[in-house]
Amino acid sequence: MSDQLKTQLMASNKLPRHVAMIMDGNGRWAQRQGKRRVMGHKAGVDRVREAVKVSRELGIESLTLFAFSSENWQRPADEVSLLMELFFTVLSREVSKLHRNNVKLKVIGDTSRFSDKLQQKIAKAEDKTKDNSGLILNVAANYGGRWDITQACQQLAAKVAAGEMSATDISEEAIEQHICTAQLPALDLMIRTGGDCRISNFLLWQAAYSELHFSATLWPDFGETEYLDILANFANVERRFGCTSEQVSASLQE
Repeated sequence: MSDQLKTQLMASNKLPRHVAMIMDGNGRWAQRQGKRRVMGHKAGVDRVREAVKVSRELGIESLTLFAFSSENWQRPADEVSLLMELFFTVLSREVSKLHRNNVKLKVIGDTSRFSDKLQQKIAKAEDKTKDNSGLILNVAANYGGRWDITQACQQLAAKVAAGEMSATDISEEAIEQHICTAQLPALDLMIRTGGDCRISNFLLWQAAYSELHFSATLWPDFGETEYLDILANFANVERRFGCTSEQVSASLQE
C-alpha cells in the first residue's frame, strides 16, 4: 500500500517542496518502557533514517529536522552530554550513507557552543556532501527561531553601519535572505510528533504560511505510513496565502 501511495503522491504534483519536523516524544517513549530517556533518542535515529528515505524517494527538495533547540541546554546535564555524544556518533556513521544517496547535509543553528571536535565533524560532513544535488537535509542544532531572526537582523545592521545599505533597505525580503534557510524553498509543511500543539520556537519566520500538522504519535513510533498519510492530506489542502478560493482557482487556470 505504501508503494502505491508513493506513486500516487508523486503523480499528483502536489507534494511539499520543503518539510520540517519537530521530533518530539523520545524521552516519554523511553520512560513508558521503563528505559532511560537516552534510549528514546537512540530509537528515534531509526525514524530519522526512514523520514530521510521517504522524502528522498518522493523527490521532496528539503527536509529540516529539529534535533536540538537552543532551550534544550536547560535539560539535565547528563542528558545534554549524551545527546551531544549521540549527535557526534550519528554524524560519523550516517554521512557516508547520505553521500551515497546524493543527500546534501547542512547543520543550521548556532554551532559555536558545541565542542571543537563536534564543530570539526559538522564541517567535515557538510563539506563531504556539499556538491550533492538530491534531498537537502537540514539538521537544526542549537537552533531557535528567535535567534535566527535576530542574527539576520544583526547581519543587516552591520551592513547599515558599514554604509553598504540604508536602514530603509531593511525589508522582509532582506531578512529572508539572511535567515538560515535563505537558499531553500519556502517551508510548506511542519509536522510535530508527541502530542503537543505548538512549534516551540522552531522556524518562526519560515512557518508564517506553512501547513501545520500535530501528531499524537511519539517520535520513535512515527513511521512511513503516517508520514505518507500526512503528505496525502497536504496534497488535498487548498493553500490560499491570503487570497480567496476564487482567486486561487483563477490563478491555476492561467
